[in-house]
Amino acid sequence: MDWQDDGVLLSVRPHGETAAILEVFTAGHGRHMGVLPGGASRARAAMLQPGTQLRLTWRARLDEHIGTWSAEPLAQRARILADAAALHALGAMAALLHLGLPERQAHVRLYRPTLALLDRLDRGATGAGEDWRADYLRWELLLLEDIGFGLDLSACAVTGRAEDLAYVSPRTGRAVSRASAGDWAPRLLPLPGLLLGRVPPDREMATELAQGLAVTGHFLQLALAPALGDRPLPEARARLLRILARARSQG
Repeated sequence: MDWQDDGVLLSVRPHGETAAILEVFTAGHGRHMGVLPGGASRARAAMLQPGTQLRLTWRARLDEHIGTWSAEPLAQRARILADAAALHALGAMAALLHLGLPERQAHVRLYRPTLALLDRLDRGATGAGEDWRADYLRWELLLLEDIGFGLDLSACAVTGRAEDLAYVSPRTGRAVSRASAGDWAPRLLPLPGLLLGRVPPDREMATELAQGLAVTGHFLQLALAPALGDRPLPEARARLLRILARARSQG
């Protein structure tokens, strides 16, 4: 059994004295693991950073075996490692992909947006004016859709109309208009315009981002409940939220 594909490195852990187990998110084979001989060497260290895009070959005697990798770098995105916020966003992405995607199942629709967000993180880390925060929020929305928990924010669940949408039902994931919410409003999740594709003024961006991440976080918790048990969402995502909140308070 063997195949070739491109993939993004999610994590690396030592295996024996000289090898490493790589977890990658690939275009055609989804989240996949394998052993990279010599992966623990210093010569490989610079290449084996999370977020690196790799050209991969996977081989195994039987399909159910863990298999071995051959890997060559395509894009390293090393600048992310020097930017705290971008690095936390990368960590959150890797953790959510690890929990959310069944191993060895293709998720083609999610792969290209993942690459695009990683490129935005890399450019933003250079101080080039790239603001990737809204792109990260949209990526979480797409992840939810890809794992079967997509939100329906196109129209009010009560009236079927698209005007004055202000809330999200925490049970169904459908939008609710301000007028339809009535006394139920305190039990609903605020729906920021950012989740509807509207770009807010700079002074409102941080608030709307926090509201949007609260919505996606609620449904990620539901979607990943079988993998999480009684635990919260990954600490990597919590760290990202904290660093974004600090930036909001300082702004």
